[in-house]
Amino acid sequence: MSMRIPFLDLDKVHQSLQKELSSKFQELVRTSVFSGGKEVDAFAEEIRNYLGEPFVIPCSNGTDALEIAMKVLGIGYGDEVILPALTWVSTAEAIRNVGAVPRFVDVTAEGLIDLDSIEQKVSSATKAIVPVHLYGKMVGMDRLSRIAERSGLKVIEDAAQAFGAFSNGRSAGLWGTIGCFSFYPTKNLGALGEAGMLVTMDAEWAKQCRLWVNHGQVARNEHLISGRNAKIDTLQAAFLRIKLRHFSGMQGLRKELAEIYLRRLRGIDELILPTGILGHDHNAHLFTVQCRQRNQLKSYLEKHGIGSAIHYPQILPHMSPFLDGVPYPVAETVAKTTLSLPLNTGLTQEEVQEVAEVVARFFE
Repeated sequence: MSMRIPFLDLDKVHQSLQKELSSKFQELVRTSVFSGGKEVDAFAEEIRNYLGEPFVIPCSNGTDALEIAMKVLGIGYGDEVILPALTWVSTAEAIRNVGAVPRFVDVTAEGLIDLDSIEQKVSSATKAIVPVHLYGKMVGMDRLSRIAERSGLKVIEDAAQAFGAFSNGRSAGLWGTIGCFSFYPTKNLGALGEAGMLVTMDAEWAKQCRLWVNHGQVARNEHLISGRNAKIDTLQAAFLRIKLRHFSGMQGLRKELAEIYLRRLRGIDELILPTGILGHDHNAHLFTVQCRQRNQLKSYLEKHGIGSAIHYPQILPHMSPFLDGVPYPVAETVAKTTLSLPLNTGLTQEEVQEVAEVVARFFE
């Protein structure tokens, strides 16, 4: 069904950038450099400057970034990795794909890993924690880092949804041992296809990540390890460079639109609004609301020509690949009650105001 106000219209998101993107595409076709090259190097350097001087390793996508981080840190068969019960499937897939065992932890009402529950899941087989900055809201990384240090665990940050979020001046992804980002087209900084990135403050981990991304090569035909082909596409690196130049302005617009929702929807007792979405540690990737009538609200919006989405309808330990038979009451509640309203740079203030009015009318 075609929506008058869709949840996300990537055509509108890219309208103001079409000239720049088209020009860059034509340039790359002329030069015919489609793998590696100066665009990839320049992208890594520009990201490094934006994030605050970490080692940056662009790669093929966020899922590969997570799996490569596991490989680099020596996580494998029989090891256990702690992660939240509520997240996108890639987080657990990466653990399983290296032969390790996912150990799920319940979440808070915000959908973030419950820091109070982590240590009781630590065993002699536990090797790492994967905090997920869900919806663009950062986990309390200062405290999580202390927990990991006490237990002797590595931290792999799943920052797939959190590019642009900072806590105490430090970017998501830079609190742990290795951070993993996704530049999937729907992300705040989204490619025009698949792309991702690993970041770390440690030179040796960075060296190992680079080896894994490019067949274990330090130079052409000189292979130190058996790696894989997980290089970023040159076209995507070039497109992301263009979008990075506009990123701060785009983020400002997201925050303005989120504030419209907050102003209109505050005071509705049946509705729980996202906390801290205007703060630095939230990049406003998703504007999620929680209510017991989630499915009815979604249908009501659809009836009025407004798209919405559910992130995510089922927790991972209830899916057949990851079933563990353990209850996760908070994660289950969040999964059953959360609805994402349209929030992206292709929207106008008037459209967001209209969505907010329709939501408010539902509860009258």
